[in-house]
Amino acid sequence: MNIDLELYRVFYSVARNKNITKASLELRISQPGVSKSIKNLEGQLGCTLFVRNKYGVVLTEEGKVFYEQIEKAMEFIEHAEDAISEMINMETGVLTIGISNTLTQKYLLPFIQEFHELYPKIKIKIITNPTFELINKARNGLLDFIILNLPYQIPNDFVECKLKTIHDCFVANQKFKHLKGKKLSLKELNDYPLILISQGSNTRYFLDKICLENGVVLKPEIELTSYSLVTQFTKIGLGIGFVTKEYLEHEIEDGTLFEIDLKEKIEDRYIGMIYMENRVLSNTSKKFIELLKR
Repeated sequence: MNIDLELYRVFYSVARNKNITKASLELRISQPGVSKSIKNLEGQLGCTLFVRNKYGVVLTEEGKVFYEQIEKAMEFIEHAEDAISEMINMETGVLTIGISNTLTQKYLLPFIQEFHELYPKIKIKIITNPTFELINKARNGLLDFIILNLPYQIPNDFVECKLKTIHDCFVANQKFKHLKGKKLSLKELNDYPLILISQGSNTRYFLDKICLENGVVLKPEIELTSYSLVTQFTKIGLGIGFVTKEYLEHEIEDGTLFEIDLKEKIEDRYIGMIYMENRVLSNTSKKFIELLKR
């Protein structure tokens, strides 16, 4: 049978209220319209569902059996409608973000704090893996979107959105103060101990690409797996570190670190967001993205 769901709704309301008038008010349908819908349903089912009495209507034996099943179905439908309504109104939901530890600490935390204050019932999950692993998770539906440093070789099935411009530079502490005011080339940097993030990271790929374009291969004395360690090792004077200027504005302002004047130009990078092109973003994701873009 291919019976209109609306007929089930009318039946459910009449059976629950035991009265066509009350059902009419609840459904906002005229009484003749309710009676016509019941008659139509009975005709399609091939049985009588209600009999009238002086108080309203009562279910027949067939009607009682039918109501037991329809009641369960309507409760499931109403629960589903309520769940969607809660999600639209940001009263429930889960936000799952793929991002690096560095970007979580240096960029994302204030947005997470504000979002949580606005929508305290939304659960937030942060997944920190290498970017290529995050992309695989997003393809499998395990992430809403990924926040990363751009440029990056974005797969064709992903959409890219730039969020914030960042600038990379080489910095050193006062142990290397004799380099202040000097303009150094990438090649000349090899004369000094260099502290770089390990190969395989997006930042290292970006730096190596710039060096390759200028015919230089940097030879770091220290390679580290995290940005925070590069920063700490640079602060204590173990070498010249490659960092993002926006993350160390305070240290540069107070003189703890100073920027090396480089002959070659290091192009701007961006903090950005990517998500699958064919994925329909949830209302929760859209609200958080609005916050990031603002």
